[in-house]
Amino acid sequence: MTDPIADYLTRLRNAIQAKHRVVEIPASNLKKDITKILFEKGYILNYKFVDDGPQGTIMVALKYDPINKVNAIKKLERISTPGLRKYVGHKDLPRVLNGLGIAILSTSNGVMTDKEAREQKVGGEVLCYVY
Repeated sequence: MTDPIADYLTRLRNAIQAKHRVVEIPASNLKKDITKILFEKGYILNYKFVDDGPQGTIMVALKYDPINKVNAIKKLERISTPGLRKYVGHKDLPRVLNGLGIAILSTSNGVMTDKEAREQKVGGEVLCYVY
């Protein structure tokens, strides 16, 4: 697999489309950090890291509206790919849907959202947009 982050986002998208409650994803440290950000920002209901085997898995509970069954995540979009990396400085950080969505960045200070990177004045690689 050449792009594990794209695989992570695709598994989430497919589970949302199929109206699954829980999705299993192979774990890595970067995926764990992205999952923590999605939980903190309220895009997923819950998560659990399971250490089974050498790699482990991430169990993600998806968040749906209880009345009309609409998911909290409208779109997951991969920005930086292995063939075309997208780096930005702290002055050029993207605003997703004029601040309604989030951009997840991999910076020298760890994985964070665009808002946190703006506050710390640090740039990095734009991994994905979530809204």
